[in-house]
Formats: sequence, structure tokens, C-alpha cells
Amino acid sequence: MKLATLRTGTTTRAVRLDGDVLIDLGVPDVGTLLGQDGWAGRAAAATAGNAETYAAEGAEYAPVVPQPSKVICVGLNYRNHIKEMGRDLPEHPTLFAKFADALIGAGDDIQRPEETGQFDWEAELAVVVGKRVRRARGEEAEQAIAGFTVLNDITCRDWQFRTREWLQGKMWDSTTPVGPCLVTPDELPGGVRPALDIRLTVDGEVMQSDSTADLLFDPVALVEYVSTIVRLNPGDIIATGTPGGVGHARKPGRYLLGGETVVAEIDGIGRLENRVVKEKSV
Repeated sequence: MKLATLRTGTTTRAVRLDGDVLIDLGVPDVGTLLGQDGWAGRAAAATAGNAETYAAEGAEYAPVVPQPSKVICVGLNYRNHIKEMGRDLPEHPTLFAKFADALIGAGDDIQRPEETGQFDWEAELAVVVGKRVRRARGEEAEQAIAGFTVLNDITCRDWQFRTREWLQGKMWDSTTPVGPCLVTPDELPGGVRPALDIRLTVDGEVMQSDSTADLLFDPVALVEYVSTIVRLNPGDIIATGTPGGVGHARKPGRYLLGGETVVAEIDGIGRLENRVVKEKSV
């Protein structure tokens, strides 16, 4: 299945993509759906005959989970990206966090803060959690994965490297597109360990191109590791890291100045297309 959070005027609705039709699932967003027992059966059972529908063409999507209880991100998790950053392969995942205020929809503008001169891109496969787990192992960790989506971990590099901790470079308001939909593992080659082409372009120029099969710590391993530290709740997101090709690793460095169109896409999941604009005052 492909599930999304559709914007409908001033509200949102959880929907299932069915060809060129979006079928309303009776709740306001995908996060709410995942919090219900039997969510997969409920979503699969909805049909155009028993639920409201919307046209998929021209649909506007909110972040697939608008208010996750947590967004955990993984740094340095593609072998080629680790090498381009001049690092050794890590023994354990490198973790940092984002907050819901950073998330935007698949077609929303990325708000570039005036305080940064090193605004960078990072296309990522993101895990969406479908059940509450703590210290999950093996099959339990696999079953905790509701599906996958696309995330662009836009980063203020100059703020990221002000200190040894990365958080302040990663959590800027309205900078992180996520979506457009959640795709369940049964639809993807490799299932809960998907092997998918991942790409990012800036104004049509390819900056990143790789396969999610190059992940050092795969999605199941990340669910096991993160859930050892903290409970994972339905709708939580784990961004699995980015492949090589980020702007900061280039010589000279390349950054987003404003006005660019950034496209991050993963085969079988979907596409984020976002324009970089000067940050609006909140």
C-alpha cells in the first residue's frame, strides 16, 4: 500500500493511493492511522465505494506523518559518503534528532535561514514506525516497520560543525521535506531491507545517485539500535542517512543559495520537489 497525508483546505486527511484516486481512511493523518490497532487491514479495506475519494492529480501533501513523537536521524551510514567525508567506518550508528517543526510537505518551499552560508542537501530513505516497541530484536523489529518514505535532511553545515554535536545544524524550522507517501515493505524489493535507487538533483543536475543497498546499518538494525535507547511509537521516523554527493564534500563546496529546485527521489517510493526560498518570518 501507499499511504499519504493529504491537505484539504485547512485540514488534512489520511489517504490510500489507488491508481489516480486517493481514498479517505477516516482519520486526519497517517500518524493517527498508525496509532490504531489493525491499521493495515483498515487501510486496505477502504474502497471508493465506501469512502470519500479525491483526485491524485494535483494533490497537495503534508508531511506523511505531520507530528511524529520523534524523528531520529543517522549520520555517516553509506559507505561512499563516509569515505568522501574522510571518516572511518563507524562501529555504531551516529544519531541525532529533528523535531516536527522542521518537517514540510513533498512540494513545500524549503525555508533558507539568513544565518547560514552553507545550506546543503541530503537525500535519505526514511523508516516509518508502525507499532510501539522497546528493545526490539529480529522479527519484532521487522514487524515494527510500517513502511518507508523519502526525506531530504537539509543541513546548515556551518552551524552543524560549530561544535562536536550536530543538532544545531540539523533542526532548522521548515527545512526538511518528508513524503510524499509511506510505502509498505511488501511493495518493495528487499522488503524491510529495501534495495532501491536513490537520487538528488539541484536544478536538474545530478548531485547524489546510489542504492539503499549500500547502507552500513540497515533499517532493521536501526530499529533494534534506536529502540534499545528509547521507545519507538507509531508514526516515529528514522532517517537512515545519505549517500555520497553532498555539497559540503565537494571541492570547492557547493551550497543552496536560494531559488534552486531540489528533487530527492527513491524508486518505488516517490519524489520530493522543493524550491529553496528565503525564510519567512513565523
